[in-house]
Amino acid sequence: MNNEAQWFAVYTKPRWEKKVAGLFEKRGIEHYCPLNKVVRQWSDRKKTVLEPLFKSYVFINITAEELTKVRMTDGVVNLVYWLGKPAVIRNEEIDTIKRFLNDHENVVLEKTEVSVNDRVCIMTGPFLDQHGRVIEITNKLVKVQLPSLGFAMVAQVARESVRVIPIETASGRYESVVGSR
Repeated sequence: MNNEAQWFAVYTKPRWEKKVAGLFEKRGIEHYCPLNKVVRQWSDRKKTVLEPLFKSYVFINITAEELTKVRMTDGVVNLVYWLGKPAVIRNEEIDTIKRFLNDHENVVLEKTEVSVNDRVCIMTGPFLDQHGRVIEITNKLVKVQLPSLGFAMVAQVARESVRVIPIETASGRYESVVGSR
């Protein structure tokens, strides 16, 4: 097995994300529980609260040998599996989640099934010069895909901030990969 620490996704009991993260903290396990700033309206006031972005998920950065002790943590239901093995989350995806949540509030997750495979480069903002795959662009809505998680984060971003990367076709011609809606 791999002796290098990797990011894995842990599935928790419902509404136990913060508790499990606290238990990982006490045990010295590197973890990340993405918290989304959300404005909640009560009858008498508005309040900004931190809610887990991924319901029932906490990410851990450990070696494959340490996975057994994670399963024994109170509140952990199981690891997330892909093709019969614990799903490894790329460092770049964890970094993208951190940057996205640092720069945006009221982030909404949308389940993605298939990548459109349109490649773009971000020209401004915190994702400057980052390449990614477009799921959809409409008006000012840009979706950043996180392939190994099967989710997309959504935020309002100026359409002018995205530059299409042309793809060479089999005939040697270049095509634009983002169509208008």
